[in-house]
Amino acid sequence: MPDAAKVLAALSACVQCQDDREALALRAVTEVHAALPQANWTGIYWLDGDALHLGPYYGPPTEHVRIPVGTGVCGTAVAEGKDQVVADVRTRENYLACSVSTRSEIVVLIRSHGKIQGQIDVDSDQVNAFSPDDLGFLRMVAGALGSLLELVPPPPTRREAEPRNSTNA
Repeated sequence: MPDAAKVLAALSACVQCQDDREALALRAVTEVHAALPQANWTGIYWLDGDALHLGPYYGPPTEHVRIPVGTGVCGTAVAEGKDQVVADVRTRENYLACSVSTRSEIVVLIRSHGKIQGQIDVDSDQVNAFSPDDLGFLRMVAGALGSLLELVPPPPTRREAEPRNSTNA
């Protein structure tokens, strides 16, 4: 299992994350991506109304900066209220391809105050790349994010801004 303690410690130690949701998310993305060597893309999507909006991510840019609830693996996770582990994305009819090389995907919901706030989305170019241990690890990180979000002031309004990529932040 990936080392959740290291990621949780990094999130707790992030001073600038105490009042900045995007800084917290960027730290989480960076740590999660480092902990999952099979990942080729790791990001956070924030739920705003009936759509997910791309937050910080690590990996190549994606055109999917807004995903309606119910669309793709990410939107399905929110619509169903449950995490998604897809061993081979080519078997999903409603899959939104961020990259032609992606073969598997895992999406874990972030909840705060009992509501879905967003999700951690990780893609791999390997079929069946994510184990039950990876799911458990991501659930621990998402739980910590949800708890920390309760301490971070919410963003004032949704603004259309370029998502922060850890390679350009």
